[in-house]
Amino acid sequence: MKNKEKLANLPSVDEYLKSSYGQKWLEIYNRKIVLRAIRETIDARRKEILDSNDPEVSIEALSGDIESAIRRLSAYKLKPLINATGIVIHTNLGRSALSDRAINNVTAIAAGYSNLEYEIAKGKRGKRYSHLKDVLIEITGAEDAVVVNNNAAAVLICLDTFARGKEVIVSRGELVEIGGSFRIPDVMESSGAILREVGTTNKTHLMDYENALCGNTAMLLKVHQSNYKIIGFTEEVSIEDLSKLGREFKIPLVADVGSGSIINLEKYGIHGEPTVMDVIKAGADLVTFSGDKLLGGPQAGIIIGKKDLIQKIQKNPMLRAMRIDKMTFAALEATFMQYLDEEKAVRDIPTVRMLTESGEAIKKRANKILSALKKSVSEQARLDVIPDQSRAGGGSLPETDFPTFSVSIKPLNIKLNMLEKRLRLGEPPVIARIKEDSILIDARTIEDREIKTLVNCIAAAINS
Repeated sequence: MKNKEKLANLPSVDEYLKSSYGQKWLEIYNRKIVLRAIRETIDARRKEILDSNDPEVSIEALSGDIESAIRRLSAYKLKPLINATGIVIHTNLGRSALSDRAINNVTAIAAGYSNLEYEIAKGKRGKRYSHLKDVLIEITGAEDAVVVNNNAAAVLICLDTFARGKEVIVSRGELVEIGGSFRIPDVMESSGAILREVGTTNKTHLMDYENALCGNTAMLLKVHQSNYKIIGFTEEVSIEDLSKLGREFKIPLVADVGSGSIINLEKYGIHGEPTVMDVIKAGADLVTFSGDKLLGGPQAGIIIGKKDLIQKIQKNPMLRAMRIDKMTFAALEATFMQYLDEEKAVRDIPTVRMLTESGEAIKKRANKILSALKKSVSEQARLDVIPDQSRAGGGSLPETDFPTFSVSIKPLNIKLNMLEKRLRLGEPPVIARIKEDSILIDARTIEDREIKTLVNCIAAAINS
């Protein structure tokens, strides 16, 4: 009988909508979401009653659960978070963070109309690729440029344009998987090109390419080892030598450099990553690279090289299916404009700054986080700053460890896995690493503006 009374006393959806709670929710939130939240909460409370529990059923008693449900249903699924992993170009966390200049340009362009395909000076229709061409040519030294939606698309359209139904010669040691199970052989097959493997996994010589040449050869493809390393008894053919071979037989050389570094990173102690300018100077006819890896911009595939070849790509009908939108253009143009001043690019482009930042600066930030945490959770956790290792991530700079400093958190009252879960489910989520008996907060990937929020999230997770 008690259950029947409880069920009878459950407020109806209409009662909630007419209540002061309902009126407040309808002023703030979408009506469909409010209705769904009320129904879900009432249904959940009804199930509790039928399971012989004894919950409160007044309008006031359910209002807190309904409001929580409304907030959950109203929240965006894609949300900002704090990357405390130390992995700079984290594929699962959105890869490169954009610079303030890029963000501001995206906001300005997205907020209204723009001259995306309009020539203001001539008062007629224009080409969207022209907005990026000049700055790309100035920075890279290439003759022309075009941009597509990612680097896999850049490689695909090069193959489709020049080698459909024909052979493309690639070293066996360069038949890479580029992430998400997308492999160079699969990309080639999709383009209609015929893969001609030469050499062995660890050694490929110039004569291997020469012996593979035939009347059906359409392209030489050189793939940079951007996401892996073969070490030991190895040999590969240089861009210079492949370029000479290509010129002799009038076959274009396409170099996929993957990550797309614009700055010579050797001065920062990072070796083995050529700049796209180096590859152009070495003689590649076309160079493809990513916009959202070492470049530090939005997701895009950039193709630079000989003008006559770029013009053929621009005539490929497939280009329309791969083109980027105005917001990507805005972010990419602003990012490239920053590279006109290398010193400012290193300082202002987050990816480049994080990868080149000194250990002293990272340690200073880690100590700042530590000091703030000690004021909040010193009695609930053992805290320390420890030396650690970061990674570039995103398939860039494989096997390169970056010395860093992390804040080590050893909770005293809850288990590590529980703390990690609370951090991950917080607002905003904090994504950290567990190492041995500690949660590690790598200061390399923490922005100064995030420290206060980060500390509040950690304190809430430990104290809740």
